[in-house]
Amino acid sequence: MNLSVELTWILAATIVAYVACMYGLALAVRKRIHNTEDFIVAGRRLPLSLAWATLLATWFGAGTILAVTEEVSREGMRVAGLDPIGAGFCLLLAGLFFAKPLWKMGLLTLSDFFRRRFGPTAEIVSASIMVPTYFGWVAAQFVALSGLLELFFGIDLEVGILLVAMVAMGYTLLGGMWSVTLTDAFQITLVLVGLVILTVTVLGRLGDGGVFAGLLRLKQETPPAMLQLIPTDSARELLGWIGIFCVGALGNIPGQDLMQRVFAAKSAVVARRACYVAGFAYLSFGLLPIVLGLAARILVPQDLDRGILPALASLFLSPVTLVIFTVALISAVLSTIDSAILSPASVLSQNIFERFNRGRIHSLTLNRIAIVIVTAGSLAVAYLGESAYALLEDAYELPLVSLFVPLALGLKSKYAGERSAITAMLVGAGLWMIHYAADWEYFLEPWTSRWQLTLPVSLTVTLISLVAYGLASSGRRHGQN
Repeated sequence: MNLSVELTWILAATIVAYVACMYGLALAVRKRIHNTEDFIVAGRRLPLSLAWATLLATWFGAGTILAVTEEVSREGMRVAGLDPIGAGFCLLLAGLFFAKPLWKMGLLTLSDFFRRRFGPTAEIVSASIMVPTYFGWVAAQFVALSGLLELFFGIDLEVGILLVAMVAMGYTLLGGMWSVTLTDAFQITLVLVGLVILTVTVLGRLGDGGVFAGLLRLKQETPPAMLQLIPTDSARELLGWIGIFCVGALGNIPGQDLMQRVFAAKSAVVARRACYVAGFAYLSFGLLPIVLGLAARILVPQDLDRGILPALASLFLSPVTLVIFTVALISAVLSTIDSAILSPASVLSQNIFERFNRGRIHSLTLNRIAIVIVTAGSLAVAYLGESAYALLEDAYELPLVSLFVPLALGLKSKYAGERSAITAMLVGAGLWMIHYAADWEYFLEPWTSRWQLTLPVSLTVTLISLVAYGLASSGRRHGQN
């Protein structure tokens, strides 16, 4: 992207000042960190205003704003089934069924639930599954943000990935959940304002000054197939879409990033309401990247394969507004990165390291060591070179197929014990990994394709996990009899 030298320097100075402010905020909240509860769940003191903001900011990052915009511009609205539609419904479902009972348990991590409900082995297995799933998600943010740095400043992608990782890790180390929450609240405000300004400007350009005229032109000049949200042309496409939607809507529920914010709310009512507000906000503002992705096909067709949002911003925003939007875009990704680093680090520290620590190392120190380890693991994944959207999608699936069944059934019923939970986890994770390693898009693809069956891997394996849970429960009950 060609920016003037003067504008490039202004943008660079603004970004540096912004990062400095984030670090200043993280340093300011260090005095609130007295124990592990303060570091991991902000002392369980978040009001509704902060709780819903950090929930929204956690997911409203590279996946929604950058990757989805580019996918929609190429493939149409059907790709929004994962994000933002699936992710938005996930927050609503969490508020309806999970937030209140889990908050009342006084947990620090989701693996604490598996220990209390099923036993210590279930805790270890759940933590071992949960922690690596975040590496791909964090890596997606590293790749997305370093791509912006390369686009605007010509910074080499590999250098940019390392730079982004160090900046995000730094202020996460300083203040834990408190610094993550407060920076999230500031960052998400910038993000939403920037997105609204860009969307209104782009639609106005499409409609020769009128936003509604721009929407009308967008509808008229976009192929009908690309406006189809749910594909109905064939059973295969429909089942595939349903599978992707379920990955987004259910896969995040057994995730530490979501539940950590639930646990941090100051009451069960606040936790539930925060999920509702964040869910509706996610679905509402998540429409804006979809609109921008479709508009890009008309306004900047030459940029569909690279940097759509930055291209739109540089063409249609004034220099001052462009700087503000770019900082907002960067803040969106950073707000996801810090949350995505802290979440698995909390599980790694509390549910694995503490089992072997026996008081030799202070718990806060263990948490900070875990943050460094998670950052390093995510860097390794980022350097593998996968696209941001693929990394994001993969990160969603494993918790769904392995952890969702024992979480949902274990929370709502006392039926079944540790063997049931572990069986469901291992069967689900094992089957998914086989399909992932073989690169099978559908369940048992080499065989089911002969029978004209196209069963989504995520849905089918989740159902098998449910069956495994039930069979193990039945075997336990008969053994007791």
